[in-house]
Amino acid sequence: MIVDTDPIHFSIKVADFERDFQNIVAIRTSVFQDEQGVDSALEFDGLDESATHFLAYEGDRAIGTARVRFLDVHTAKLERVAVLADRRKYGIGRKIVETALEFLANKNISDLRIHAQISVVAFYQKLGFVAEGEPFDEAGIPHIKMSYKFP
Repeated sequence: MIVDTDPIHFSIKVADFERDFQNIVAIRTSVFQDEQGVDSALEFDGLDESATHFLAYEGDRAIGTARVRFLDVHTAKLERVAVLADRRKYGIGRKIVETALEFLANKNISDLRIHAQISVVAFYQKLGFVAEGEPFDEAGIPHIKMSYKFP
C-alpha cells in the first residue's frame, strides 16, 4: 500500500463574488448536497451576494470555501466552511478559518458565531471556538452553536 504523505501547496484568498461564485457553488454542491444530502434551497439561501467569501486554491483548482456574514457592527457569522473530499486532512479547512479570523480581526468584530456540525466541534474548539447550548437539527444534520471572542 502506498500512502501519499506529501503536503499539498495551496493558497487562500478573499473571493470576487462575480468571478468566483461558480467555484463556490461547485464546492458547496459537492460537499453539502452530494455528500451530506442538504437541499439546494437550504444551501443556497439568497445570502451569498451580501457575504464575504474565501476560496482555497491548489494551483488553479478551487478546493475549499467559506463565507462570513456581518450580523451587526460587532458580530459576524462564519458559514458554509467546506473542503472537497479528496483534499481534506491537509489543513485547508483550518487555514480557511484562520484566514477568516485574520480578516475579521481588522473589521472591529468582537464576536464570531458558527453553527457547527457536531462531527467537527473538536476542529473548531482547537481554533478557539466555544460550544454554547444544546445540539439542534439544521438541514437534517446535528449542529451546535459556537462562538469565538476576539481579544
